[in-house]
This record gives sequence, structure tokens and C-alpha cells, in this order.
Amino acid sequence: MTTAVPLGYPIHTQTLPNGLRVIVNPDHAVPFVAVNLWYDVGSRDEEPGRTGLAHLFEHVMFQGSANVASGEHFNTLQASGATGNATTWFDRTNYFEAVPAGVLDLALWLEADRMANLLPALTQENLDTQREVVKEEKRQRYDNAPYGDTIDHLLALAFPPDHPYGHTVIGSMTDLDAASLADTHAFFTTWYSPGNAVLTLVGDVTAEEGFAKAQAYFGGLPSRDVPERAAVEPLAPHTGVPRTVTSAPVPANMLYLQWLTPPRGTRAADAVDIALSVLGATEVSRLYRRLVRDDASCSGAGSSSVPLVKGNSLSLAYARALDGQDLAAIEEALCAEVARLCSGGPTEAELQRAHIQFEREWLAECARLESRADLFSGYATMFGDPERVNRRIVEYGSIRADEVREAAETWLRPENRAVLEYRRGPMGPEQW
Repeated sequence: MTTAVPLGYPIHTQTLPNGLRVIVNPDHAVPFVAVNLWYDVGSRDEEPGRTGLAHLFEHVMFQGSANVASGEHFNTLQASGATGNATTWFDRTNYFEAVPAGVLDLALWLEADRMANLLPALTQENLDTQREVVKEEKRQRYDNAPYGDTIDHLLALAFPPDHPYGHTVIGSMTDLDAASLADTHAFFTTWYSPGNAVLTLVGDVTAEEGFAKAQAYFGGLPSRDVPERAAVEPLAPHTGVPRTVTSAPVPANMLYLQWLTPPRGTRAADAVDIALSVLGATEVSRLYRRLVRDDASCSGAGSSSVPLVKGNSLSLAYARALDGQDLAAIEEALCAEVARLCSGGPTEAELQRAHIQFEREWLAECARLESRADLFSGYATMFGDPERVNRRIVEYGSIRADEVREAAETWLRPENRAVLEYRRGPMGPEQW
């Protein structure tokens, strides 16, 4: 077990009368400020038949407002020495900038302006333009990329079609085409409000300055009620080993095993994460040693997770077969390694390595102003506790070997797997 201690980043929080949660972490090492804004909306909040709207807004939000011309959000920031971007996930959408301290007011004005005044600029022309941009992104990253539709198959194995996580973040072409201007205006009005957002400032700003600026730029925005979401109940583990076999002209046959595991933020999820680290996080992990070095049947092997906040996360183990190798034999070997971990748990050396690897990655994230701000916003949005960022190394490092074994035995049993075989060949899926 590691001897990690809590981090000591000063975290100041305040909630404006309109519901906007504000976090300030002063750090005067360099004259820069990371501005980070999380909206508690992601693809899980989309209505059936209108998938892709959350990600579409990641693009639309940079296309101007009543006071900023189309494309000028980025241009204005870059001309001032700042950078910015946005991302969308199942559980959130985030917007972020890194700005010289003297440009903080500009960045805050731009963020507040589009929160308040986006709709006048969200015209049919702008919608159609960004819809085509997103569709082209889908073609490049999903439809025409090797293994690009893997996530579609894995989600279909894990969740019913009407489940909040039952579709990809980018959505479907059909739904993107069907989205009307009224749909997008309603989506914005429903989710893009102060009470559904967290603003974090990290860098060369005091708490008093940060709160005063947040009040000045966001305080006058009207509050709106955020809809109550239905509870997302955990799904039962897979039974009967559901399997999808698909093919495409890809470089090599791939095998994926998938499990339904605990939601992000729980101690059980951390224990499963350590089990996945022991199985396949690095080239000294068990799957790589067995399948690549010992059996020489694969060119790569590993494990990872798709962390989700509600109900279940997904855990994966995967292998990339060498030419001529039998996927059934690879699956048997992979399951044997998973079963060995379920029965025996990790060694102390493996546990220590997982703890140290997590600590290294967490410290690296916290060292950068931009990623630290994103962590504060994320933990405030998902768990209501930005202070947890300071405690995470201790939380993770306190997981014992017996907890990892129990988590693996509970959540990663081979008989509770689902399987995706992605074979080299002509296009076409087949469900078994």
C-alpha cells in the first residue's frame, strides 16, 4: 500500500443566486488563468430520435451569439494569446480556455455571452453548417476509420437501445438530419443555464477577484429550472455470453470482452480499475505477458474502462490477433487470465504498481492549470465535491489486494462477459 498524502490545493467555492457554482483555485506561479465551464448535460440526456444534439452544441457554441460574429469566439481568444476548446461525453459537456491573466475578463465575457445570447445566432444556416461538420467528423472518425464502429457494437451489447447510454456520443446520421431548429433551441434552453453549470478558475487570480468577476459577468443571467432526470438503475451482469461478430477491411482480427461494472466515483469502481490495471494497463501486465510474450498469438493486448456516472460503467479486455491465430483460443487464454485474477487477486507488487501509476498520472494532471481546472469542475458536477480532487490519491491508494480480488470476482467473472469479435473481411455485422 502506498504512503500517499492528500494534495493541498486551496479550493474556494461560491454559488451565485442564479445557481452557477463557482470554484477558484489561486496559483500565482505563472501569469495565466485556466477558465473551465462544465455543463451537466451529455448524450445520456438526449431524446430518442434526436441523438447527437449534445455533441452538436459543442460545435454550435463557437458559432457566435447576439454579440459575437460567427467564428469570432476562437479568433478573439487567439488574438489575445489564449487557447480554447470543448469536448462532449456521455455525462457532460465542457468548454475551456487558458488565458493570460490580463485576458480573463474577455474570456469570462465570451462564456457568459454565449450562455445568455446564443439563440439569436443559432439560425437555420448555422445549424445546417455545423450539422454537416459533425457528419463529416462521424465519417472520418467512426464510419471510415478502422475499428471506428467498435463503440457502437460495445454499447449495443451493454445497453438496451432506449437506455441513456445506449447510443454513441456523436449520434446517428439519421438523427442529426432530423434535428430541427426548434429541437436545438429547446435543447439549449433546457440544459444551458447557470444552475446546470460549474465555472472553475485556476491560476493567477485570487478568490475575491474570481468571485467578483463571476458575479459581474454571470450574475445577471436569469436562473432556469433544470429538469429532474429519472434514476438510472444498475443493470444486471451479462448472462449467456452475448456475442457480436462483425467484419470490415481492418488490419487484424480483434477480440473484445466486456463487463458491466460499478459507476464512476464508487470505491468498487476504483477496485475494478485496479483489477483492469493489473490485467492490461501496461506491457508488463498479465494480458500482454500471456498473449504477446508467452503465447505469441497477439501483437497487442490490454484492458480499460468506459467510466460512466449513472448505473454502470463498462470494463473491457481486448487482444489484437496475429495473422493465422485462432480467436477462440485467444478468448480462452484471455478468460483464463481474468479467472486467475478473480480467484487469486493481485500480488502486492502489482497492487503497488497500480497505485504508483495512478498517483503519477493524477499528479501530472494536477500540475497543469487546464487539466486541474477540469478536474475541479468535473468532481463538482458529478459528485458535488471538488475537494475530492485533493483526496483522490489517498482514496485510490487505500484499496487493498483483497478488495481488488473481491471486485474482480464480483464484476469481472468470465461467465458474465459479453464478446465482440471484430474480424478482417467484408463489411457486415452478425449478432449471435
